[in-house]
Amino acid sequence: MPAVTQEAHKDGDYFVDYEQKVFEDVKAAPGEKALVTFHTVAFEGSIGLVNILNAIRLNRKGYETSILLYGPGVTLGIQRGFPKLGDEAFPGHQNFAVNLNKFMGEGGKVYACRFALQALYGHGEPSLLPGITPIAPQDVLDCILLHKKANAVILDTWTV
Repeated sequence: MPAVTQEAHKDGDYFVDYEQKVFEDVKAAPGEKALVTFHTVAFEGSIGLVNILNAIRLNRKGYETSILLYGPGVTLGIQRGFPKLGDEAFPGHQNFAVNLNKFMGEGGKVYACRFALQALYGHGEPSLLPGITPIAPQDVLDCILLHKKANAVILDTWTV
């Protein structure tokens, strides 16, 4: 049987060259916009958190960035906690709230569909994180169309 002669990995080791960047660091021109849409359920996968982080990054690159929560995406923007709202029941439990609040604190806008909030998930507007703007279901399409007209960068986040 072949012998393993390589040392075991340890904390602080590198597996990849994380410093090399292949593409230029793109920055927004004045007035450029970005929209990140979410039609995904909170805690059903990583895409909700990953694209909130992408929205933060787009905002920091100078894009006027908005997040649109519709359908199951509204579950990313509701207040949660256990045993009280805001408490972290397990590590990462408040990732959505922490990062949406960071995004809004840095000037990003977050919109949530009122229809999905109430009709699909049984929540009212007071359930939303402070700073999220509730919108009519007809505004979901218009938000997307206005961003398309502005030639915005659009990231559509869907899970099935």
